[in-house]
Amino acid sequence: MPDKRIHRGPHPEDASLFGPACVPTLRAAMADYVWLLNRGYADKSALKLVGDHFSLLRRQRLALMRSACSDQQVRSRLAHRVTLSDLAGQGLIVDGYNLLITLEAALSGAWIFQGCDGCLRDLAGVHGTYRQVAETMAALELIGHFLNESEVSCVTWLMDSPVSNSGRLKTLMGQMAEERRWPWDIQLSVNPDAQLKTTHQIIVTTDSVILDHCRQWVNLAADIIPAHIPHAKIVNLGCSIG
Repeated sequence: MPDKRIHRGPHPEDASLFGPACVPTLRAAMADYVWLLNRGYADKSALKLVGDHFSLLRRQRLALMRSACSDQQVRSRLAHRVTLSDLAGQGLIVDGYNLLITLEAALSGAWIFQGCDGCLRDLAGVHGTYRQVAETMAALELIGHFLNESEVSCVTWLMDSPVSNSGRLKTLMGQMAEERRWPWDIQLSVNPDAQLKTTHQIIVTTDSVILDHCRQWVNLAADIIPAHIPHAKIVNLGCSIG
């Protein structure tokens, strides 16, 4: 069945899964999940133990999985994070879909989760095909103006070429950048993760696997969303951030 969504908005059940009444249970589950991770339990087995104990549903478990990491991972990620004040005159490499979809989700009222490492993550996914939604242009505008204010010298966007419609999105972004004189270079990549893990430049991503291997990163979504999307539904799952 073709994807006919026009928004990146919340799942119909999310209000009941992540509303204020659910937060105490989710925070208790997160505390137990992190406790197990700190003691060497595998992600999947730890999540099953905690999820079964607290009777969590699939999307609640997904939120925990995307938000949690061990204390050691938190310390390592924070040690490699740079701040906005460090960006002036620097070049950035952006994990394209990772940043764009999170901003689209926040703009459309989807639930956003603050993880143990301070990153903001959504529950949306590309699933092999990207579809432009009503919030796409607004998200790109927001990112573009924010990066301009940060005085970055250039921005390289890496878009997954195996994802359908990546070429169309590249064209759209290129036209926007040219019209607004943004220093953007949009590239299609078969394996963006490998490039992001090994580059010496500052990267933008919230992908946990990349964050555990990259040299420098900036928490861009967490800088943009609270400041520029006041209606964003951000859920703090109670992680302790260093």
